[in-house]
Amino acid sequence: MSARGPAVDRLLPLAGLPALDVPAAQAERARELAARLGMLRERDVDLAAPVIARVEWIAAERDRPAVADEHRTLSYAGLAAEARRLAALLEDEGVRPGEVVGVGGGRCAGVIAAFLAIELVGALYVPADETWPAARVRDVLDRAGAALLITVGSHREPAPALLEGAAEAGCRVVAASRADGLAPWAGEPRLRALDQPRYVLFTSGSTGRPKGAVVEHQGMLNHLWAKIIDLELTGGDVVAFTAPLGFDISIWQMLCPLLLGGRVDVVGDEVGHDPVAFARAVDAQGITVVELVPTMVRHLLDDLAVSGAAPAAGAGARPLAGLRWMIATGEELPAELSRRWLEAVPHARLLNAYGPTECSDDVTHHTVTAGDLGLLRLPIGTPIVNARLYVLRQDGEGGAAGGTWTACDVGETGELFVGGVVVGRGYLGDAERTREAFYRDPFGASPTGRLYRTGDAVRVLPPGAGGEDRPTLQYLGRVDRQVKIAGVRMELGEIEAVLQRHPAVRAAAVVVHEYPGR
Repeated sequence: MSARGPAVDRLLPLAGLPALDVPAAQAERARELAARLGMLRERDVDLAAPVIARVEWIAAERDRPAVADEHRTLSYAGLAAEARRLAALLEDEGVRPGEVVGVGGGRCAGVIAAFLAIELVGALYVPADETWPAARVRDVLDRAGAALLITVGSHREPAPALLEGAAEAGCRVVAASRADGLAPWAGEPRLRALDQPRYVLFTSGSTGRPKGAVVEHQGMLNHLWAKIIDLELTGGDVVAFTAPLGFDISIWQMLCPLLLGGRVDVVGDEVGHDPVAFARAVDAQGITVVELVPTMVRHLLDDLAVSGAAPAAGAGARPLAGLRWMIATGEELPAELSRRWLEAVPHARLLNAYGPTECSDDVTHHTVTAGDLGLLRLPIGTPIVNARLYVLRQDGEGGAAGGTWTACDVGETGELFVGGVVVGRGYLGDAERTREAFYRDPFGASPTGRLYRTGDAVRVLPPGAGGEDRPTLQYLGRVDRQVKIAGVRMELGEIEAVLQRHPAVRAAAVVVHEYPGR
């Protein structure tokens, strides 16, 4: 059984992080290159106001629909009231600031209300998806140190695996419906500092043990505002909530529209897994922003092409007519798939987004244009606001422990490191793996003081090497997939990208076989 209590007590402090071996001259060069190449993008955004504060302000200014799922629609006032009743329930159950609270169920309006309630009382959110097996639920709740699991979705009983996993983790289960008769919690949102841990999401680890990445309040808010800025979102936008609860993109999908009076539209699995039904739902519900993994984008295009499906707006109208943005994330976006999208849905811009869970979700954005399609691999773009990106190459051999790091210029390939307000706290209760990926930032003062090593190889593209007139980053694959054959370094991902350019090839995987000498 893992330790419980305040999460900060189970996080490695900044002083406990290792120093990255960057000589002083190279650190100065890295700072200069990052500034010259546009890999620093500083901008003032409001990181102080909690999401619930914005929700209540919008409700008071002009109430409007905030979130809709298949069972109900909540206005901003209704969402805020439900969150405050749930906050009262959390207080009654003994939840204290800084502790971790589990939220179990599927995508629904209740998950959003529960997140806001947890924000109100100053605790941390950790999701437990109703589709997970009991062992996964147990591992996540146990490693998070959650003493309480709030189950949402009053239209049906909690999934048996949620109850079984919580029991095995020694975690109390309380239905969110128990808050229905409580008086709303009347306190101010508990935000003691901008670096307060806000949520923990568990990613798969190479050892088979999930890693609990902790994201701060300031990192989360910065990412929400980055989406608003780069997508030019307004109160008229409707964002599809399609992601499973355990995916990092679920956070922005369910919260971002609430900062400016937009609407969250919850898409259930039955519709989300049927491309034709999904396209019709996008049109019928007025959805303007969708985020999918490239595999699902491909299925969507395939099924629309085969069916010729007309949207709910009327026969003969083009599908996805009101869509403004398709965001591709979670997998590499192939150039051939991008070409298909630009031809089939030219009115909806295509955004290639990249980022690790450990850094509050996406750290780069790139709007794909026809000028990018001649590249072997698409750019992942430039930093979101207040992310600091450094491309470094390790001199000498010896793996992670050998050699010093030098900065890469245009045309060079290196490993991507991320600094700035976006960098999370590390892995909850796992100092060893935190030290493997997080460092003290050697490039100067930053809001977090931390630097994250992504393990991803990137190339700095020159201006004009695609659709951009500025330097951009091109994703090349995982660093650990670089191989040397007959003395020549090769990126397996590059070979896969070449194969995938052929229209008849949907996916490709390249592996290296070693044969004994003859």
